[in-house]
Amino acid sequence: MDPAAYRYRPPKPNYLPRDVDVDEPVVEEYHMPMGRADDRENAIFFNRMKRTAMESNIVRPKGYTVSYHANPEMEKHHFGQTHPMKPWRLTLTKSLVSAYGMPFAMDNYNTRAATYEELKSFHASDYLDYLATAPPEDQPRDIDNPDKEVKFNLGGSDCPLFHGLYDYCSMSAGSSMDAARKICNKQSDIAIAWSGGLHHAKRSEASGFCYINDIVLGILQLLRCYPRVLYIDIDVHHGDGVEEAFFSTDRVMTVSFHKYQPEVFFPGTGGLDDNGPKSEHNPGAHHAINVPLNDGITDEQYESLFQGIIGKINEHFRPSVIALQCGADSLAGDRLGRFNLQVQGHGACVAFCKRLGIPMIIFGGGGYTPRNVARAWAYETSIAIDCQDKIDPIIPQHAPWREHFIHETLFPTLEQILGEPRANRNTQKRLQEIVQHVHEQLRFVAHAPSVQSQIIPPDLGGIRDDVEDRIREENEAKDENLRKTREEGVGDPMEL
Repeated sequence: MDPAAYRYRPPKPNYLPRDVDVDEPVVEEYHMPMGRADDRENAIFFNRMKRTAMESNIVRPKGYTVSYHANPEMEKHHFGQTHPMKPWRLTLTKSLVSAYGMPFAMDNYNTRAATYEELKSFHASDYLDYLATAPPEDQPRDIDNPDKEVKFNLGGSDCPLFHGLYDYCSMSAGSSMDAARKICNKQSDIAIAWSGGLHHAKRSEASGFCYINDIVLGILQLLRCYPRVLYIDIDVHHGDGVEEAFFSTDRVMTVSFHKYQPEVFFPGTGGLDDNGPKSEHNPGAHHAINVPLNDGITDEQYESLFQGIIGKINEHFRPSVIALQCGADSLAGDRLGRFNLQVQGHGACVAFCKRLGIPMIIFGGGGYTPRNVARAWAYETSIAIDCQDKIDPIIPQHAPWREHFIHETLFPTLEQILGEPRANRNTQKRLQEIVQHVHEQLRFVAHAPSVQSQIIPPDLGGIRDDVEDRIREENEAKDENLRKTREEGVGDPMEL
C-alpha cells in the first residue's frame, strides 16, 4: 500500500458538539419515541400489515429470492442525546417496511451477533479487546480539551464509548455477515442488511461513527465463494475504510460517489486521481474508483453519472457479486449532507444494480435525519422485491410513528424538504471530465482478472454452525406463529 494515500487527516472531526454555532442543525436534541407495543397492538398491526400486502399484491418476486437481515436489539442502543447517529432510524425503517407488508415477500432473518473470532478475521485483537473492555463514558473526552489523546480513536465526539458498544458493533457485523453467507450458499440472490454499511472503520481504529467495518467482513465472506466483488458506495462520505482494506487486490474493485471538499468535509480522502496503488506492479492499481462531487447534485445528474460509470465498470471488471452501500446521508435534507438527491434518485442506483442480474448485498450506512433514512430504505427494499410500482406513495395510516415523517408521502419534493434547493455546484463539464477519467482508468483493468489469492479468509464454518444451530433450535421452539403464517401463504403468488 502507498502510505501517502491515507496520510491525510482533516483538522476537525466529523462531529463537534462544542461548536453550537457551527453544528446547530447537527446537535439538535432528538428524543426517541421507543414505546413498546403490547401483544394486542402487535396483533392488530400484523393483521393490517397482512391486509396491505394482499390488497397491494405484495408477493415474492419471480425467479430470485430476497432476504432481510436484522437484529432488533441494535435499535435499543444510543450514541448520546446530541450525537447525529440515531439507531432508532432502524426501528423507523423496519416499521415502514412492515407497514407496507413487504416482509411477506422476503425471507426474514433475526440475526445473531458476530463472534470475537469472526470480527478478528479483519480487525486487530488489541483493538477488539479494548473495544470490548473500555468502560462507557457519559461525555466525550474532547469536548473540554480538543487535543486530548484517545486510544484507537475511541472516546471522542466522533466515536464515543457508549453503553453496550461492543454488543452493538457485534450485532451490526453479524447481520452483514449473515447476509453474505446467504449469498454464498445461494439461499439469497439479494440480501438486505440496513444495520450495516459502516464504511469508515479501519483494522485498528474507529472513525466517523464506525467502529467495526461490517462491509469488509461481509466481502471477506464473499471472496471465499466469488472471484470478484464490486463494492459501490453512495454515501455522501468517501468509503475510505473499505477502499483501504482492499487497496492491494484485484479481486475487489471499490467505487465511491461522495462529496469531496478535503479542507472541511470528512474524511478528506477520495480525490479523482486516487485510483489505488501508484505502482503498476501492485494488483490493486486502478481498482479504486473515486467520484468526487460538489454540493447540490440533482437526481438527474447523479443517475446519469452512476449508470455511465457502473455500466462501464461492469463491462470491464465483470464482477461476480455486488456489495452496495446505500448511505442515506446523500439525500436532500440530511443533517450532514448537502446534496439535492431525492428518494427516487437514490433508489435509481439500487434499481440499476439490480438490473445487472448479479447477486447483491445491500447495506445501510450514513443517514442522520431518520425520517429520510426510513423513506429511502423502505423504497429501496420495495425495489429489491420488485414491488416499487405497487406500494402506495402515501405512507400507510397504520405505520407506527407516522407523525415523525412530517409529510405523509414517501416521495417529498425538494421544496417540502428544503424549502429551496441548495445551489448546484456540479457543472456538466466537470461531470463529463469525471466520466472520461474513470473510463481512462478502466483501460488499465484487465478483463476478468486473476482469481488467485495468496491469503484466504479464515474458515469460520465450525464456529458459525455451532452458534446458528443452537439459535435455530431456540427460535423454532418458541415461534409457532411463523409456521401458521407460512401455511396461510401470504406473500406467495397464487394461480388465477
